[in-house]
Amino acid sequence: MSEAGTDWETVIGLEVHVELATNTKLFSAAPNSFGDDPNINVTPVCLGLPGSLPVLNKGAVEHAIRLGLALNCEIRPSTFARKNYFYPDMPKDFQISQYELPICSDGSLELPNGTVIGIERAHLEEDTGKSTHIGGDSGRIHGSDYSMIDYNRAGVPLLEIVSRPDLRSAEDARAYAEELRQILLATGASDARLEEGSMRVDANVSVRPRGDTELRTRCEVKNVNSFRSLGRAIEYEAARHIDLYENGEAPDQETRHWAEDEGRTHTLRSKEEANDYRYFPEPDLVTIDPDADWVAEIEAAMPALPAERRAALMSLAGASQEHAATVVGRGLDQLVLAAVAAGADGSKAINHAVNNLAEDGAAFDGAAFADLISLEVSGALSSTQAKTVLSEMATSGGVPSEIAAARGFEAMDSSELETLVDEAIAADPEAWAKFCEGEDKVQGAFVGHVMKASRGQADGKAVGALLRSKRG
Repeated sequence: MSEAGTDWETVIGLEVHVELATNTKLFSAAPNSFGDDPNINVTPVCLGLPGSLPVLNKGAVEHAIRLGLALNCEIRPSTFARKNYFYPDMPKDFQISQYELPICSDGSLELPNGTVIGIERAHLEEDTGKSTHIGGDSGRIHGSDYSMIDYNRAGVPLLEIVSRPDLRSAEDARAYAEELRQILLATGASDARLEEGSMRVDANVSVRPRGDTELRTRCEVKNVNSFRSLGRAIEYEAARHIDLYENGEAPDQETRHWAEDEGRTHTLRSKEEANDYRYFPEPDLVTIDPDADWVAEIEAAMPALPAERRAALMSLAGASQEHAATVVGRGLDQLVLAAVAAGADGSKAINHAVNNLAEDGAAFDGAAFADLISLEVSGALSSTQAKTVLSEMATSGGVPSEIAAARGFEAMDSSELETLVDEAIAADPEAWAKFCEGEDKVQGAFVGHVMKASRGQADGKAVGALLRSKRG
C-alpha cells in the first residue's frame, strides 16, 4: 500500500468525545460512575420513559466553559436539539445534543511543536448506552449470537470537541490528542481515560495532491482506543485513499472501523449528513446563556495549563522541549520546580524525572529531592547510588542521607577507584587496545566491570573520565 509522500498531503480533522467529570448525568440525578453493575445507574430520564423530563446539570456546563476557555474558544449562548437516530443503545431513539448553537466556538490548540490547530466547536450532548456483542470473533454485531445492553452510560455528559481539518500528519494528530488529554486533566474536566472510554477519538481522513486547497472525500475512522492506534489508523487510511486515487478510483464517504489486530480499517456504514439526523430544537430545555460574571469567575480559577507548565520548566530548570513535555505529562513538574527553588541542579532534577520517576509517583517533596541531588553533585553518592536512594524515596519517602547511610553508600576513595579501573583494563587488554585506538563504544564494558566490582558504588562518569585520562 502507498504512503503519503511528496506527491500527496494528508488532511485530518479529529472529533474527540469526552465524558465530563460530574457526579451525576447530564439531564438526571442518576450517578455518573464507571464500572458499576449493569443497568443500576438509571432513571426514567435515562431510559426515555414517557413523561420524564430532562433537567440540565450545571456542573457539566461549568466543565464545558472551563475547557472552552482553555481552548481559546468564544463562550456563547447555546441551545439543545434532538438528534434522531435509531440504535438499540439510545433508548429514546434520539440524542439530546447541541447543533446550530454550540456553547464553545472558534478556538485553537497549540501543539508542543508550535503548530496551531483550529477548534471548530465544542458542544454538550448526552452519551449513549453500551452494547456488548456476544459470540463471533470480532466483538461486533455482525456474526455475534446475541447482544446485551447496559444503560448505565446513557445520559452521561459528553463534550464533543471538533477540530478544523488543520492536521497534516498522523504524528501531529497524535500530539493534538495527547495535548488535549493533558488540558482535560489539568482543568479537571475529565479523567480522559481512553481504556475506559471517557475519551474517545474519531479521525476524519482525506488526502489531496500536495499544493491543492480542495478538501476531498473524507472517511471517519472509529474504534481508536489508544494514541498509538490513532496514528496507525490515520496512516493506513491515508495510504488506502492514495492507492484508490492512483488506480483511477476514489474513496466513498463512509464511517470505517479500525481493527487493531489486523492493522486496517473496514466499512462500518455510509457516512450520515446532518439532514439524516433530522435535528430540531429540544422543546424541554431552554437556552444556556452563561452570566458574564460566572464565566469570569471560572476563568479566574483556571489552573496553569500544560503549555505554560512546559515553558516554566524550560525557563527555570533548563529542560529541553521534549523533556519538558515528558515531565509535565507525568505530573512531576511542580516537584522539579520545587527542587530547583531549593537549590537543586536543574539538569539533574530533569534527568531523574524523565528517567527514574514514574507518573505522580513521588512520596517526597522538592526539598528532599534537592537534598538527594546535592549529595549526587557533591560526589557523596554516585549516580547509581542516587538512583537507588531515589527509588526508595519514591516508594516510602525518607531523608536521602539517612537512606544512603542505611544502605552503606559512601563516596569511593579515588585511589580505590583507580585500582578497580586498572583491574578492568588488565582483565581485557584487547578491548583496551581498541579503546586506545579511539573506539569509544567499548568504554561501557570497562564501566560495567568497575560497577560490578564496586557493587554499584563507583560513579560511572568518574570511571569514564579516569579511562579517558589513562588513554591519553
